[in-house]
Parts: sequence; structure tokens; C-alpha cells
Amino acid sequence: MSAVATPVSPMLVRLAAEKATGALLRDHGTLYLVDGRVVHAESPAAPGIDVLLTTGGRLPREGWDEAVDRAGAHRAVGRFLVDSGRLHDGELEICHLGAVFDAAFFALSPTGGPTRFRYGVGHWFGTVRPVSAEAVERETVRRRELLDAVWPYASVDTAPVVPRPAAPGQTVGARRRALLAAADSGERTPAELARLLGRPAFHTLLDVRRLAAAGLVATPTDPEPVPAPPLPSAAVRVADPDIALLRRLRDALEAHL
Repeated sequence: MSAVATPVSPMLVRLAAEKATGALLRDHGTLYLVDGRVVHAESPAAPGIDVLLTTGGRLPREGWDEAVDRAGAHRAVGRFLVDSGRLHDGELEICHLGAVFDAAFFALSPTGGPTRFRYGVGHWFGTVRPVSAEAVERETVRRRELLDAVWPYASVDTAPVVPRPAAPGQTVGARRRALLAAADSGERTPAELARLLGRPAFHTLLDVRRLAAAGLVATPTDPEPVPAPPLPSAAVRVADPDIALLRRLRDALEAHL
């Protein structure tokens, strides 16, 4: 897997090489493989394809429920949605790929827990368009780097989104205005907002980080560091200049809001 120097999941790389079929279980989600290719993914941190289709307004909830009832046992829910005329092939493929990459991003997040693989296990949704493990890993790395390039404070990803007043003349696009409106109480996390709005969780995180970088969402204060043992008098601690600069820029921006 030359595109990713250090694999996000060595086990996923090995299973892809083996052309394995089954479910890769990790702390933050599950990837389903057929012949070594990813055909589905799910994570508690990401809305499922049912939420993206129904809350997003493309499919009535009763239409989704009927598809699951009639085709779930045959692992053909996706095929049923197309054959019954509820979705076009292209619509299903785009939405499903989006849901797969969204859930895989969280499922492949760093973890200290065990990673397990259950051979032969399939998902009731069925196969739509298999994706190579290399593509999933490459996209996961790209998304991590993008988030940190926008605003390198991961604390905003899991904390309640607390809107801040806009500066004079500062404008926000319609998509992010809707996000800020849904977060008005300051109690919902990005994951909760994604489900409420029927949006992919990663794109919601990206919007929240951009809003935080613009000073329109509060960035949680870093926890107090644990005191370290005294260093020899000759040692000098120097803060990371990039991080220190970002903190000063953030503080200056917040002071003018």
C-alpha cells in the first residue's frame, strides 16, 4: 500500500491482501469486507445511510423501513431501494459511498482497544460499490490532515458546539448558518448536530472547525497539564512556535468579537 506510508490499520491491509470476507471490528466502528474490499462501514459517531437518506429528505422513513423489512434478511436493502423505484442507481451509489467514507473515518481513528475480524459476516444493506482498502486508508489520512490544517484543536470535535457572536461585517454561508442555528442552545456535539441535520459527521466536523477558526464557535480550553518532574537548570523549554502562534491568533480574534 504505497499511497499510505504507515497504514492506518495494519490488519485492514492484511485482510485486503488475503481477499478476506467478513467484519473488521474496532472500538469506534466496523468495516465490512467482501473479497478484501470495503463494502460497508458504520460507526456510532456517524449517521447511518438511513439518516442521510431520510433526515436529509431524499427518502420517506416508511420507504426505508419497508426496504429493511422486505430485503434486509437477503442482504439486499440497497438493491431493493433501486428496484422499487425509490432511488436511482447513481443516487444510491453516491450516498452509500459518502456514508462508507464517513463511518470509516471514525472506525479507523486511533484506538488502544483490540481489533478483531469475524470471517464470513456480512451486512444487511448489501453490496453497492466495493472500495479498495487502499482508497479508504488514503481518504482517512487526507481527512485527518484537512481537519488539522483548518484548526488544529481536536477538542472541538467532541465538545458541545457553543456559538459566539459574529464580528461586525462577518458573514456566514447558509450551510453553516443552519449549523449554528441548530447549535443555538450550546448543548449539542458535532455528532448530534450531524444526526439532527441529516449530514455526514465528517463534513459537520469540518464546518465546526472552520467556524471555530473564524471565532464563531468557542474552542474548549485545554485541560491543565499534569505537572512534570523538575528539569535540570540548564534545560530550557521552548513552546512549539506554530502552536503558540495559533493560540495567540485565536486569543486576538476572540478579544475582538
